[in-house]
Amino acid sequence: MRLLLAAAAALTFVHCSPAQSGQSGANREVTFGIVPQQSASRLARMWGPVLDELSSRTGMTFRFRTTKDIPTFEACLAAGAFDFAYMNPMHYTIFSQEAAYRAIAHQEGKRLKGVMVARADSAFADLSSLAGQRIAFPSPGAFGASILNRASLQKEGVEFTPSYVKSHDSVYRAVAAGLMAAGGGVTRTWNAVDPEVRAQLRVIYETDGYTPHAVAVHQSVADDLAQIVQEELLLLSEAYPELVKAIGMKGFVQAKDSDWDDVRALGMAREDTGISKQGDVECPSG
Repeated sequence: MRLLLAAAAALTFVHCSPAQSGQSGANREVTFGIVPQQSASRLARMWGPVLDELSSRTGMTFRFRTTKDIPTFEACLAAGAFDFAYMNPMHYTIFSQEAAYRAIAHQEGKRLKGVMVARADSAFADLSSLAGQRIAFPSPGAFGASILNRASLQKEGVEFTPSYVKSHDSVYRAVAAGLMAAGGGVTRTWNAVDPEVRAQLRVIYETDGYTPHAVAVHQSVADDLAQIVQEELLLLSEAYPELVKAIGMKGFVQAKDSDWDDVRALGMAREDTGISKQGDVECPSG
């Protein structure tokens, strides 16, 4: 199977514009944006075979797209730059309203939980022990890794200094290297981290669980095409379980907008999420 590594290694950037819908059916090229929790090359290795199989099964050509960091990804979502996108739960609650994305699927049998990790040989044992420390997060708007973990620290009355390091992998490596006292991630990326890095770390805290990341479609994509993609995603785990396992999941289930009401129930104001409102950024081209 083609891994689409070239797409990640040589991304072309242009100013954001909404996803285009001039083509249809088998003639259609579609962009599939993946939130950059990990490096572009690693995401391409994980997601490339899935998108390659979707291309084969639908007759459409799926183009892997990601961005240099999560704030840029957020700005590209705001601009409607992707036809389909894999976005975190808070992204979905915001950009379903601001950029007309509609959820079609999410991970099967999983609740998204934030985790806080520290070096295995450190004295840090719980959130209270992190008082006054520097803590790494992927970005202000990373839902499980940053938003939920920061909220837990604040609830415990723990003062800390946040440091935003672009990706989950960067968080784990920074903590393993002793550059940060602790760092925030989520269970999926923690389970997928390089074994050599993971061996140097341990989880000292885990948040409550929430509806996981959304696979969502932009309003510019025709409903019949969105339905085809939804159906094929749901069939992937049965036809090619190894492909889905490679992205850290056991399958997809059909989603509806109200699935993320648990995230909305947090009552977090838009300005408190830390999610970027930046408008003029460079996004991956079609």
